[in-house]
Amino acid sequence: MLLPLAIVTAGTWVLVAPTASSGADQLASAKAQAAQIEAQIQSEGQHIDALSQQYDAANYELQEVDGRITTAQAQLTRDQAQVTQDELQLRQQAVRDYMINGTSDTMSQLFSGNQDASEVRNEYDQIATGNVDTTVSTLHTAQTQLQSEQASLRGEQSQAQAARASAATSQQQAQSAIAAQKVTLSSVNASINALIVQQQQAEAAAAEAAFNQKVASERAAAAQAAARAPAAVSGTASGQHDVSTGTTVGGVHISTGPAGGGGGGSGSGGGSGPQPIVLPPPPPANSAGQAAVNAAETQLGVPYVWGGETPGVGFDCSGLVAWAWGQAGHPLPHYSGAQYEETTPVPLADIEPGDLLFYGPGGDTHVAMYIGGGEMIEAPYTGAWVHNTPVRTDDGFVGVGRVE
Repeated sequence: MLLPLAIVTAGTWVLVAPTASSGADQLASAKAQAAQIEAQIQSEGQHIDALSQQYDAANYELQEVDGRITTAQAQLTRDQAQVTQDELQLRQQAVRDYMINGTSDTMSQLFSGNQDASEVRNEYDQIATGNVDTTVSTLHTAQTQLQSEQASLRGEQSQAQAARASAATSQQQAQSAIAAQKVTLSSVNASINALIVQQQQAEAAAAEAAFNQKVASERAAAAQAAARAPAAVSGTASGQHDVSTGTTVGGVHISTGPAGGGGGGSGSGGGSGPQPIVLPPPPPANSAGQAAVNAAETQLGVPYVWGGETPGVGFDCSGLVAWAWGQAGHPLPHYSGAQYEETTPVPLADIEPGDLLFYGPGGDTHVAMYIGGGEMIEAPYTGAWVHNTPVRTDDGFVGVGRVE
């Protein structure tokens, strides 16, 4: 599709430029915002890591306290069982000795001889009771100590649980903050992507406008040159006039036919034919770009052949470019993606004959060669032939590359 011409693009350029500038400012602002959010997310992540360690420490302390509580409780239970057993044995022994009057035990000495039986029994009761009371008192002391220790441990346990709960809550809050920040970052990144697309579109529109202006200038110069050129007219006896015609630009020959005239007599005839079209001169014939164009145009009408690189037989797109530039003394690989890598990117507005136009990511889909005047030469697809066609900036156009 031929791009719009100069008058249209002049307005477009004025509209695009401020939009691109504004878009660039918005893009820079959005990128700064994204960078700030990413920094916040990183900071929150580090904070979460610290909170995680605090939680682990609180959990470890709680496990230690729970272990001490379990140990103390087990010790208290064992002491309680031991004292209960001792108390029972003492009481049983006392009752048994009292019942048998001490006859079968060394304790019977307390009940023998002339001693008063009631006093002996009282004394024995006091001894037995004292032993039991001492043991019970010891138990109570141990229980009191253990209960005090348990109370202290319970306090430590509550503190550890509170610390763990606080760390867990802080961690959850930080994670929620990160989740919210990630949502915001996703939105900002979406805006960045949209702004990048908008910027690319603005840049592409500006490049197309500049290219259209370049082509329009070339055509205007050609028209002015044609208007200034004198008519090459010669008279004949019959009154008819022939116009000297013919010029070649970029390999394209432009000519006009003979003009008819009227009048008679032995002198000159009357009337004049159409003026020849004189286009501006092409780039120097010895330039490599023009040499490549001239070589490529010798293959106009040659069929497209997949993988082809043989003149007069068949070419594919990169085969034609590689062969043409080879004729100009600059070998190129037979692959558009590699040609894209080996050429120097130039703005569309600065395109010159011989420059290559690439299509598809990394130029790996198609390549054509600019011949001037807004036209390019290409070997397009199976079933077609090498032909000249207006420059296309759609169909996945990715840029212009210059062979250097």
